[in-house]
Amino acid sequence: MTASKQPVAAAPVATVPLVSASWLSRYGTLATLVLLILFNIIFTPNFLSFQTLNVNLTQVAPIVIVAIGMTLVIATGGIDLSVGSLMAISGALAPMIFLGTIMPMPSAALGVALALVLPILVTAALGWFNGMLITRYAIQPIVGTLVLFIAGRGIAQVMTNGNLQTFTNGAFQYIALGRIAGIPVQVVLMAIVVAAAAWLIRRTVLGRQILAVGGNEKAARLAGIPTVRVKRLVYTISGALAGLAGLIVVARNSASDANLVGLGMELDAIAAVAVGGTLLAGGRANIVGTLLGACVIQLVRYTLLANGVPDAAALVVKAALIVLAVFIQQKA
Repeated sequence: MTASKQPVAAAPVATVPLVSASWLSRYGTLATLVLLILFNIIFTPNFLSFQTLNVNLTQVAPIVIVAIGMTLVIATGGIDLSVGSLMAISGALAPMIFLGTIMPMPSAALGVALALVLPILVTAALGWFNGMLITRYAIQPIVGTLVLFIAGRGIAQVMTNGNLQTFTNGAFQYIALGRIAGIPVQVVLMAIVVAAAAWLIRRTVLGRQILAVGGNEKAARLAGIPTVRVKRLVYTISGALAGLAGLIVVARNSASDANLVGLGMELDAIAAVAVGGTLLAGGRANIVGTLLGACVIQLVRYTLLANGVPDAAALVVKAALIVLAVFIQQKA
């Protein structure tokens, strides 16, 4: 008598997603940038022209410079809403120096040299002020930097009496309009900032301290890391880079308008950081990702404008990209 055969249940088939969240977190920004480039090659006239490349590179350079500072701040678990206003202060102060509005300069060369240095020192000091508010008085970063987000632009407007400052100064404007071996100076500065930040994060003790503070501040403090000094330093760096970006913007425009310089830059910088894969909760800093994220933000804006879509739509797309980036970070 043979035993009856029991039906054997089929083993469940494991389903593997075509694209995992971890893959998207690592390569999603690069893939998005490639898709945008391919779309423009196919549908946007003259996209591959030198003029288009030059426009996009010069437009993205200030965003990248500010976003690198924002990356370091976010890596410590903070945020810096004041960068746009600090750009306005830097952009307002520089022409006042070389035009002799504050005081007559003994030579034009000295005026330009001071105009390229003093505004960055001022915004670095204001960045340190942000860090001091946050560390000494235990104010939340979003509140601490909101002070200069509001007051900073008012300071720039008071400095200029709300007037547009126009100028033509080849020596000062070299920072934006000059070229080195055919490459725009501002793009060279952008590359230097990116390389320096990548080296800082990957090769230095300070870089490891920044990530440790953002990962677990209490544990970092118990391990002997000077968390207060690290935090103040990253806000100082963020302020200095915002000042540099402000100089580039006004030099490129041959004019300084305290009402418009840096307006909305804090949003572009945060978007670039988020899209680039840096955790908004801190503990990670993806410098190359921030560079790619800024390129995506700029190319989205260019693509929409080139295809007849209003610039306001770029704000909606930018918000959607931030939400998508945060969602992917949570799933990775």
